[in-house]
Amino acid sequence: MYHRFEENKYPSTNIRMTDFKEHLEMIKKNNIKFVNPLNFEDELNNNKNQRKVLITIDDGYQSFYDNAWPILKESKIPFILFISTREVGKNGYMSWKNIKEIEKYDFVEIGNHSHTHDYLIDFDDAAIENDLKKSISIFEENLGKNSIFFSYPFGEYSLSLKKIVINLGFKYAFGQHSGVVDYTKNFFEMPRFPINEKYGETERFKTILKTLPFPYKSIQPKERYISDKNNPPRVSIQFYDNLKNLKNINCFSNEEDKWRNSEINLDDKNKLTISLEGKFITERGRINCSLREVNGFYRWLGVQFVVKEK
Repeated sequence: MYHRFEENKYPSTNIRMTDFKEHLEMIKKNNIKFVNPLNFEDELNNNKNQRKVLITIDDGYQSFYDNAWPILKESKIPFILFISTREVGKNGYMSWKNIKEIEKYDFVEIGNHSHTHDYLIDFDDAAIENDLKKSISIFEENLGKNSIFFSYPFGEYSLSLKKIVINLGFKYAFGQHSGVVDYTKNFFEMPRFPINEKYGETERFKTILKTLPFPYKSIQPKERYISDKNNPPRVSIQFYDNLKNLKNINCFSNEEDKWRNSEINLDDKNKLTISLEGKFITERGRINCSLREVNGFYRWLGVQFVVKEK
């Protein structure tokens, strides 16, 4: 997941073009297939041994159109561009003219990223629904249709927000918790690796390209929007029986705003319990689990919680 391109004033959401070009070359050299979003579900369910990558860009900044789009266009590299409709045409953002121009290509999908890009997770249900319905209406007015792809603003979702996204007809929704998509994932909790100046350096990107899916049956609690009453959450992951060497799994978490090795327990039914030492005290609580495989590859699973304001 990318945002800005060569906007070096914003390192937390920016990628340098030299790094971006290197990323694309690394994907090609590793024989990883670029996924066309038009074939997304087929790619999930078929050729499961083929390594694949889906490029997504959030927010629709003008720097994407000016700097990254010409490169993707020349090589016909597919991607999803997620647009927040309120921002279109504002200073620093793409116009509808720009968006309509690129939307014509059969390797491009314009995804929905809400209308306001506010912290929708803090809104009541009626306000969330109004926001998304407005974005859908603007999509239909300008592009003739809404997208089946949705990107949660800030990668944050709750059971309530997720239910509204489903009811409004979206088919897939992406967060910002790191991980690898596979056919076992909930279609409305799709993970992505966020890329920026710090996390887009070549060595880290090499590491990302070595990640594999971490299939699981379920994660508890299902509600990722937590308050003081359930902070820290009681976290457990039910894995499939056929995963090898699961006893070697490691998990890390950032409770009390300190990354640490989590205390974990794996029972004989492949249920992993993660015991957190303290509360999540920043806005987002994260747990990342990894399992080393052969040839330098490893499985990766990220879980994100959002802490409700008091």
